[in-house]
Amino acid sequence: MAGFLNGVKKILRGDDQKNNLVFIVFDSCRWDAYQAARTPNLDRIGPAEKRYSYASWTSPSHYTFLMGMLPHQSPKGVFASNVYREEFSLWSRRLNIKDVEFGKFVPQLSLPAFLKSQGYRTEGVVSLPVLNPMTSMSAHFDRYDLAPSHNDLGVILEGKDDFPGIRITADDPGFYFINTGETHYPYLLPGETAEDLPHISGVHGVFKHLDDFLKNPSEFLKGKKNDEFFTPEQFRAFYEKQITCVEHLDGVVGKFMERCPENTWFMIMSDHGELFGEEGFFGHGPIFHEKVFEIFFLEGPLP
Repeated sequence: MAGFLNGVKKILRGDDQKNNLVFIVFDSCRWDAYQAARTPNLDRIGPAEKRYSYASWTSPSHYTFLMGMLPHQSPKGVFASNVYREEFSLWSRRLNIKDVEFGKFVPQLSLPAFLKSQGYRTEGVVSLPVLNPMTSMSAHFDRYDLAPSHNDLGVILEGKDDFPGIRITADDPGFYFINTGETHYPYLLPGETAEDLPHISGVHGVFKHLDDFLKNPSEFLKGKKNDEFFTPEQFRAFYEKQITCVEHLDGVVGKFMERCPENTWFMIMSDHGELFGEEGFFGHGPIFHEKVFEIFFLEGPLP
């Protein structure tokens, strides 16, 4: 019934009206953490699926997204070329544009470039510095900014001081590509700092002194003992905090949905998973483990 009513709404407003596209990435959010969270607002958009990332860390995953490719379902018994073809064909439904196919993304193989050719304004706001505007990620965007905080989706969407938020209208289609870091280590909510956490050796200490280490690794390591790894209790606390961050983001997205026009299509997912001590692994990146490739994916029209 909901799909039928959405179809009626589309007919009433005109079949040729393109959809706004809101694309939000919860950085590092693993599948089972998302599944454990309470997400009443995101559930209204569509059911979350378990999918798999094409890469184990932020940059290559986002490059894949900007090619127009999404986390995959790891299907058996099919050629990869068929999977890609079917994936690109789905853009017609998402955008309300007829006959979108892989060939229309050539030669740039760029989702924002394709959307600009269709009359879209393209905006990107990212939280992780590895995606900053000096990288090639920013190509084909009308606006591409590094957010003022690595862990505040609310500021990205609503704006603050001199930082503009996301403004969506019904008449001028826009593509809004957003990366937010609440679900990335160290799993901080807005207003929290690393100092608010219990003192943790290991990764947190390395991050704190990373510049000094990179300038002179041998001198930095002189006389230093190996940091102890995280305890099972700390790993569990990280996992539970990521769940808390997902629930916070659900509320932020719910508030944002209230001011989106009807012709808005949401795509929300993680770029890769995270390891919380399984088989001695923590984090993501140079890790080959199923938990770092398991992610959540959901999409659908504005409820």
